[in-house]
Amino acid sequence: MIEFLMVCNKTGAIRVVRDYSFKPVPEPRNLLNQCLRRNNHNQCSFFMKKADDNSDEQLIIFRQYASLYFIIGTSPKDNPMSYFAFIHNLVETLNAYFNNVCELDLMQNVDRAHMILDEMVVNGFITESNRSRVLAPIAVLDKSIGIKKT
Repeated sequence: MIEFLMVCNKTGAIRVVRDYSFKPVPEPRNLLNQCLRRNNHNQCSFFMKKADDNSDEQLIIFRQYASLYFIIGTSPKDNPMSYFAFIHNLVETLNAYFNNVCELDLMQNVDRAHMILDEMVVNGFITESNRSRVLAPIAVLDKSIGIKKT
């Protein structure tokens, strides 16, 4: 189960965040620093992190696309490779909607990014991975309010 999903840039500024559990979300700058240290040393893109309240461990999975870091916190029992595939699918879906997504797109259209994420993940469980099914309700909404996508 996904406990949190965070998209931030290299300086630690959060662009999209979604919390699916009652556990506290780790401080983004500390989490990003750990991800950057692992990325610079050619280590794997997931690691165990002790929660801030010292109650449980979390499996942190991250992936970098251009200047954005996609970071997911899950329970330690989950398979990290499935979440790598999910992150890639999420980025492809965002690319399909925004025509090559960038940080500025997420800043200006954070509501659309949350809608795409909400179509894909419900209560921390991945429910939809088909790109056309994820984007169909958002296209209907865009059409109803007069937004034309090129």
